[in-house]
Amino acid sequence: MLGTLKTEQRKHRIIGGPKCFLADYGGVMLADGYAGYNDVVAGNGITRAGCWAHLKRKFVDAEKAEPQFAREAVERVRSLYAIERQAKDAAADKRLALRREQSASLVAGFRQQLLDSKGQLLPNHPMAEAINYALGQWSELTVFLADPAVPIDNNVSEREMKRIVLNRKNSLFVGNPRGGRTAAILSSLTSTCRRHDIDPQFYCTQLLTNQPVTPTADLAQWMPDQWTLRQEALLDKL
Repeated sequence: MLGTLKTEQRKHRIIGGPKCFLADYGGVMLADGYAGYNDVVAGNGITRAGCWAHLKRKFVDAEKAEPQFAREAVERVRSLYAIERQAKDAAADKRLALRREQSASLVAGFRQQLLDSKGQLLPNHPMAEAINYALGQWSELTVFLADPAVPIDNNVSEREMKRIVLNRKNSLFVGNPRGGRTAAILSSLTSTCRRHDIDPQFYCTQLLTNQPVTPTADLAQWMPDQWTLRQEALLDKL
């Protein structure tokens, strides 16, 4: 009984943190099919989107059991990625149009193939597990078809998480919870810098130099995206 209580308390802490952090967030949360995210998005304005890279891995993992089907599934996903490469540098409206004209039909055909194949496999078959993973979050996987701002996968986040993992040994000695929070903020800032092609060291030097004389009301201007816009505006004046 005590062990069950501790497990529930630990689960509450794990879920409670993201729910608290995202309490006022009303955008899209892009993630894999981990069920723990369900509680994070429940009862708020967050839209959960699925990751096609994680879906593809499921079929790759089941390749030995059904090689032909696995290859066909992977090729269908690759076709979606080919369309995404075409739309990468396009304006949002053109990207959305391309997804609706080309990707939507591919996604619909893939879903029908999964439904047709599901009934031919035993429930514990490796390929059946991959199919159930895909069908179980189909609404999440199709969010990108209606929103041009939503990527097809969360690979960018996965790569950023690896930086945290590589630094995990040093992060064990942040000193105290306040130090851990500071480390998390700095990690978020430098990650955002990389997303906007900003040199993190140059940005942080500018931020730390100017922050002491910056009014609290103007701190939002020092967020990396806003800082980039101001830098570009200054360059245009030269």
